Parts: sequence; C-alpha cells; structure tokens
Amino acid sequence: MSTTTITVTINGEVFEETVPVRMLLVDFIRERAALTGTHIGCTYEGVCGACTVQIDGEAVKSCLMVAAQADGHEITTVEGLAQGGELSPLQRAFNEQHALQCGYCTPGILMNMDEFLRENPDPTDEEIRHGLVGNLCRCTGYAHIVDAVRQAAKETR
Repeated sequence: MSTTTITVTINGEVFEETVPVRMLLVDFIRERAALTGTHIGCTYEGVCGACTVQIDGEAVKSCLMVAAQADGHEITTVEGLAQGGELSPLQRAFNEQHALQCGYCTPGILMNMDEFLRENPDPTDEEIRHGLVGNLCRCTGYAHIVDAVRQAAKETR
C-alpha cells in the first residue's frame, strides 16, 4: 500500500504522520488525531455535512478529501471552536435555542455556520437557510437552528 507523510495543524496542534495515500481526511481526524466530534453520517458520499471541518478557515466536507490534500494546512474541528474552556457564541446559541436534539449533525452545522457568519455577519433567515443547504438534520426541522444562528450573528456583530 502506498503511503505519504503529511504535516497538518489541527486546532493548533501539529500532527506529522505517515498515512495511506487513500486515507480520507475524516478518518485521519477521527483515528490519528483522536478527535471524534467530526462525524461520518452518509458513508462517505458528501451529502449530509456531518463531517464538515474548516481548512484554512473554509468549511469543507472531510469525507470528500484524502488526508494528503490537507498537508501543510490548518484544520479546525468542532473541538477547536471553544476557546479557553468557553463555548463560542455560536455553540452557546445552539445550546440556548435548543438547536440540537440527537446532536449527530451539530458539529458539521457549527463548522459550516461559523464560516458562514464570518462571511455574512448580518444574515437574513433566508440566507441562513440557504447557508444550511449542505447540512442535513433529521431531528430539528431547522427552525431552532436558524434561531441559534441569528442569535450568534447578533451577539458577534
């Protein structure tokens, strides 16, 4: 099996690992970095968004990338959103607005909406709903998620 050595920074920690060239980034994050907040929901098809992380600040579906593509880049997972033991405004809003039920999709939605709010700090509900298109949630019906994103936007403006 062909391997390659990669160096990535995940949530501020540097990882230098030799990996199979076909190892998916989501598997690297979960297995090598032991960060299990990044979920696998659609069995590597890229449709559910549960595996969303940020690479250099841009939300990407980690089940659609091989780990070698992340070589030399900065990755942020849901574990990296909280700073100094404090939840981010977005995480806090999800809690306060009851924007999660089973929580399986939540890490991917948080990572997507974190980038979304940096790019659009004063979104309309329609813009929030459009921004959520790549994330599937089977529990909440999205109303509380939209409320939480709106609350976080207001708090961070």
